[in-house]
Amino acid sequence: MSNAQIEIQLIASLVAVACAIPGTFLVLRKMAMISDAISHSILPGIVIGFFMTQDLNSPLLILLAAVTGIVTVVLVEYIQKTGLVKEDTAIGLVFPALFSIGVILIAKNANDIHLDVDAVLLGELAFAPFDRLLIAGADVGPKSLWIIGCILLITIGLLLAFFKEVKISTFDTGLAASLGFSPAIIHYGLMTVSSVTTVGAFDAVGAILVVALMIAPAATAYLLTNNLKRMLIYAICFGVFCAISGYWFAHWLDASIAGSITTMLGFIFLLVYLFAPNKGVIAVLYREKQQRTEVSLLTFLLHLRNHNEEEERHVNHLNEHINWQKVRSKTVLELALKNNMILIDNNIVSLTKKGKDFTSQAIDYIITNEDSKIEHMKDDFFLFRG
Repeated sequence: MSNAQIEIQLIASLVAVACAIPGTFLVLRKMAMISDAISHSILPGIVIGFFMTQDLNSPLLILLAAVTGIVTVVLVEYIQKTGLVKEDTAIGLVFPALFSIGVILIAKNANDIHLDVDAVLLGELAFAPFDRLLIAGADVGPKSLWIIGCILLITIGLLLAFFKEVKISTFDTGLAASLGFSPAIIHYGLMTVSSVTTVGAFDAVGAILVVALMIAPAATAYLLTNNLKRMLIYAICFGVFCAISGYWFAHWLDASIAGSITTMLGFIFLLVYLFAPNKGVIAVLYREKQQRTEVSLLTFLLHLRNHNEEEERHVNHLNEHINWQKVRSKTVLELALKNNMILIDNNIVSLTKKGKDFTSQAIDYIITNEDSKIEHMKDDFFLFRG
């Protein structure tokens, strides 16, 4: 493996970590699309900064881009607060307007330099190792590596210093305000970090991959845990894994590195979306099926409680009168027997003492309609367990 390959993977990994941290909070705050808006609308700030300095490496570009990102958020919130349109509509109005201004400025005044629309939108990690940083004539590595590395260190420092404040304001702005934290300052601070991170990653990976690395790892982690610290760790791990595996996938296909990393992010999210233990599609479908069976069992037990006639308690009654299919009837009977709720004698079904106690509590639950009671009933009677 060559030095260039190592540097590309290292840059991609650092970008993934730097994006995952603010991205996690954006996902939790339900502001995922803001990252897309920021990643496009900061273009005018970059262009204006270049016009002022005539230097693509000037820190002023990052500063002005961050300011433009904050302006984007302010405009979106202002339009939203009018009550005339929703947040997604406000985002759709603001960022195309700002981005189009940047595109026009580039097309008219910057066509002869590296700052072009294709480079801004797509980026190219393969070229990152060729743009070197020289200090006193000594080559100290790719510029992108140092830029994103510095941004990452600042982001981690801010996270460690203000973790409690960001956490509280993310989940409960009212509590944050009552404790003396300013939700507005924390909010705009997060937007600033997101803007600066986006700008730092622009030249290396482009806007599209920045958005993918901010949102996809965090969204994937969100499906696996409700713990903020774990979510941050999972998001970072997913981002780094997809950055490295995406690079080798691109190497194998001889395709775009940014596109391959984004594809890996989508693939990993799909796997977790389908197979996550609690929030995955398969787990949700299984729980819904189990809940339907639980309701059927409760209906059957209450039916037995209310009828003493043998014809009403005959096994075939499930099919003939309750109007259940044979498969469903068999499932309910097996579950009731498994939990020692019924006895079957000559195809006549009777409630056991446990079954009678359970139905008595079930009637109380139906009358009071207290959701917490049904879970206690399951625990008390070991119901619906394997």
